[in-house]
Amino acid sequence: MEVRLQKLLSGAGVSSRREAESLIRDGRVSVNGIVVSKLGSRANPERDTLRVDDRRVKLSGPRRYLLLNKPRGYVTTRRDPQGRRTVMDLVRSSYGYLYPVGRLDYDSEGLLLLTNDGDLTARLTHPRHGIERRYEVEVRGVPTPETLKRLARGVALDGRRTRPSATRLGRVIRT
Repeated sequence: MEVRLQKLLSGAGVSSRREAESLIRDGRVSVNGIVVSKLGSRANPERDTLRVDDRRVKLSGPRRYLLLNKPRGYVTTRRDPQGRRTVMDLVRSSYGYLYPVGRLDYDSEGLLLLTNDGDLTARLTHPRHGIERRYEVEVRGVPTPETLKRLARGVALDGRRTRPSATRLGRVIRT
């Protein structure tokens, strides 16, 4: 069965699917010795030989799953163009190519999954799979009922509005 090259490269732990698209567009990927630069190209992982920069890609290997308690002051990405510390700085390179599933803000802390399993990442993060996300947020002061209603209607993030969600006030801690 033929599979899109982006998925094969991601599943092999070479790169994320998005990064794989750049590798393909840049002409760095070959299938059976033929350079492929068209997105959407496919290969049969059982029959074809896939190479990136003339290095053979092992298409089946161990899946790795790592849970990381991300501290504040780290960006949830593999590389940061602004030079900030990333969650990858907290992980030994002996784990191989891993990437974060989801995002936690720079000033946030919490549990984060890192993996080389592209299928699991897609199932957990793509909206079509309807995976519910639950966040616990600590804020200064006590939000008013109107503030909670506004949050429940959705907020603007990165120029887009989030979907409506359920909100509730948890325990109040006075400091």
